[in-house]
Amino acid sequence: MSSQPQSAAPDLSIPSYLNADNLGPWGNYLRQVDRVAPYLGSLSRWLETLKRPKRILIVDVPIELDNGTVAHFEGYRVQHNVSRGPGKGGVRYHQDVTLSEVMALSAWMSVKNAAVNVPYGGAKGGIRVDPRKLSRGELERVTRRYTSEIGIIIGPNTDIPAPDVNTNEQVMAWMMDTYSMNQGQTATGVVTGKPIALGGSLGRREATGRGVFVVGCEAARRTGLAIEGARVAVQGFGNVGGIAARLFQEAGSKIVAVQDHTGSLYKSTGMDAAALLEHVAKTGGVAGFTGADPLANDEFWTIETDVLIPAALENQITEKNAGKIRTKIIVEGANGPTTTAADDILHDKGVLVIPDVVANAGGVTVSYFEWVQDFSSFFWTEEEINQRLERVMREAFAAVWQVASEHNVSMRTAAFIVACKRILMARELRGLYP
Repeated sequence: MSSQPQSAAPDLSIPSYLNADNLGPWGNYLRQVDRVAPYLGSLSRWLETLKRPKRILIVDVPIELDNGTVAHFEGYRVQHNVSRGPGKGGVRYHQDVTLSEVMALSAWMSVKNAAVNVPYGGAKGGIRVDPRKLSRGELERVTRRYTSEIGIIIGPNTDIPAPDVNTNEQVMAWMMDTYSMNQGQTATGVVTGKPIALGGSLGRREATGRGVFVVGCEAARRTGLAIEGARVAVQGFGNVGGIAARLFQEAGSKIVAVQDHTGSLYKSTGMDAAALLEHVAKTGGVAGFTGADPLANDEFWTIETDVLIPAALENQITEKNAGKIRTKIIVEGANGPTTTAADDILHDKGVLVIPDVVANAGGVTVSYFEWVQDFSSFFWTEEEINQRLERVMREAFAAVWQVASEHNVSMRTAAFIVACKRILMARELRGLYP
């Protein structure tokens, strides 16, 4: 009998619905998890738990367009881990949304929630759609249909969506109303990031940017960098980057470079962040702002700064541009903006990277506050919320900094060690059922 060539055994740790040769953002997350395995001790027996999302829902989102035709969009909701509490994570509308991306984002939410020690698991959602091409009515119909489709797995005690890329308070209001109508009762706690009039929280809109500012200041303090006079560059000038830039400027820093999807700007003496925020609100981007000079997009990464804040999309800092970056501290306002290879390059250059799972956790922290307020129907002042937020962020930063020092690892690896231990301890204590 002639022997037949044997095909390589499949890697059973990789879900069959993904391309094993190109895992995309999910592959980046898996590499990050592998780096913490040596530090988990006896909990390492549960490591595979972190490599498999608990639940994935892919839905068709058909709507009638304004011209009478019917369009179909693909939607996702992924619950990565709920050992520590209900799933929590945003919903993004973008033409490039993929399942791999949503899986990775849901996993990073698990890590983020555990890193700042709020009682949530990780989840994420998205629709593959370009919302700029939809009318307001079409956007509402997409939102309501998507909410109805994922309604079987979301809820105030199971999975709580929030705003993300290209979604906002109004989208959350439509989601909350749709879920409530299907339940037959008002359920304000099903989403966070809602308008104040519908149970939203004061301070929520600025929370992520404020959190970036708080941990940026903590990093500066521990490394001996003076915030006053510090040169700051920001990629992405929306709710995260724009707010962080404004707070840094108010603290005496100079915003010397900014970039978004419309272009890049530079001003060595610092630009007016508040005026730039007004310009972006009116025009949709930083391009055309007269208070700074245009800059080639590639040159943005070469500007010498003290603090760099990537607050746009994932995979912006790669092995192609990491070597050109001249900064002391990177504070990741976006989710997954730095690839694993770029992380190593930056570490070798002596750049301190404050990872997304800590740096941009201000949003989910105040979302937690909103959720708690909705359950109690008792609301706090904005001053109280900001004080609580700053305390949570500083305590999370301190815990991660301590682990990084103890094990001589990067802040990202340290954050994953802290978070993964908390998640897997919950998994071990709960056991397997049945």
